[in-house]
Amino acid sequence: MEKFFQLRQHGTNVRTEMLAGLTTFMTMAYILVVNPAILGHDGGMDLGAVFVATALSAALGSLLMGLLANYPVALAPGMGLNAYFTYTVVLGMGVPWQTALGAVFISGVIFLLLTVTKVRETIINAIPTGMKHAVAGGIGLFIAFVGLQNAGIIVDNQGTLVGLNPDLSDPSVLLTFFGIIVTTFFVVRKVRGGIFLAMAVTAIVGMLTGVVPVPKGIVSAPPSIAPTFLQMDILGALEIGLFTIIFAFLFVDLFDTMGTLVGVTNQAGLLKDGKLPRAGRALSADALATIGGAALGTSTVTSYIESSTGVAAGGRTGLTAVTVAVLFVLSIFFFPLVEAVAGAAAVTSPALIVVGVMMAASLKEIEWKDLAEAIPAFLTLLLMPLTYSIATGIALGFIAYPLAKWFAGKGREVHPIMYVLAVFFVLRFIFL
Repeated sequence: MEKFFQLRQHGTNVRTEMLAGLTTFMTMAYILVVNPAILGHDGGMDLGAVFVATALSAALGSLLMGLLANYPVALAPGMGLNAYFTYTVVLGMGVPWQTALGAVFISGVIFLLLTVTKVRETIINAIPTGMKHAVAGGIGLFIAFVGLQNAGIIVDNQGTLVGLNPDLSDPSVLLTFFGIIVTTFFVVRKVRGGIFLAMAVTAIVGMLTGVVPVPKGIVSAPPSIAPTFLQMDILGALEIGLFTIIFAFLFVDLFDTMGTLVGVTNQAGLLKDGKLPRAGRALSADALATIGGAALGTSTVTSYIESSTGVAAGGRTGLTAVTVAVLFVLSIFFFPLVEAVAGAAAVTSPALIVVGVMMAASLKEIEWKDLAEAIPAFLTLLLMPLTYSIATGIALGFIAYPLAKWFAGKGREVHPIMYVLAVFFVLRFIFL
C-alpha cells in the first residue's frame, strides 16, 4: 500500500487514510436510502435491486478513482441526476426506466470518449462559468422542491398551481419538519455524517410514533439485483427525441465531476500549478462508473463533494476512496433498514432539501450585476423547478445566453459551441 498509494510522499499513513474513508462514507451514506427511494419507490424500479445497484456502483466508482487516479474522492449515484431520471424522464415524459438507463449508459460512453480524445477541455472551456453555476444551483432548487412536494408540505393548488399544505398537522408532515430541524442542526454544527445521522434520528422518532414502519430486521442476505441488472434499453435510448435527455445526463455529470475534483484536490493540496494531475484517469474512472452503474441498474454515478470531509480528516490518497468502496460493499447486507425507511418521505425529504441548499450555494459565483450573464443564469435555475425538468432549464438557458450576449454587443465573446447548442435546442423545441 505504501508503494502503490505513495503514502509517505503525501504525508499520510494507512490508519489516517482508513479513518478518512470512514468519514467520507458516513457523510454520503444517505444515498443508500435516498436513491432507492427516488428510483425504486417513486420511479417504479425494484427497491432491493436499486439498493444493491447503488451500493455496488458507488463501490465500483470509488475503487476505480482510488486505484486509477490515486485521489481521495468517492463516487456514488448523483443527487439531482437521480431526481431528473425519475421525476422528469420516467414520470414526466413517460419514458420506461429501462430506456432511461440506456440513456445513462450512452452518456457514460460519450463521457469516456470525450475524456480519451481530450475533447472535454474544449467543451468545458466553451461553457461560461456563470452558466455552470446556474445549472448547479438550479438542480439544488429542483431537488429541494421535489423534497417539499414528496413530504406533502407543498401541494397542488388550483388557483396558484402550487401552495402550502393547509393541513400541516399531518403526522408525516410534522415528522418532515422535525427532520429538517434535526438535519439543519447537524450540518450547521458541522457534525461529520450529519445528514446520515439526521435521517437515522428522524427514522427512529418516526418508528416510535408509528409514522415509519419498524424494520423486520437489521442484517440479511442482499436482495437480488436481477430485476435491474443489464436491463438498460440502449437502442430505445438512441431515438432522436431522447438526445436532450442524454445531453442533460452528460452535461451535468461532466461539470459536476470537474467541479468536485478541482475543489477536493485543491483542498488536499494536490493541484500542480492550478492544474489537476491525472485528470484523464480521474474522469475515466467517473465515466466507467456511470457505465457500470447503468448496467447494474442506477442513474448517473458521479464524484461526491462530501469527499471533502475525508480530506479534512487527513485523506490524501486513493486508499481513502478504496476504504469507501469496501464500506459500500459491506452496506448491501443492511437492506432491511433501507426497506423500512425508503418509502417514508418524511425521512428522505429533509436530506433532499438540505442538499438542495448546499448546491444552491454556487449561485453566489454568478455575475448578477451583468444582466447579459444574470438573465440566462436566472432563467436556467428558475425554469428547472417550474418546468420540472433539468434538461428544459439547461436548454432554455443555453438559448438565452448567446442572445443576451449579442444584445449586449458581446457576441464575439461567446464560444461557437454555445451558438451550436443554442440552435440545436431551438430546433429541439420546434420539431421534438
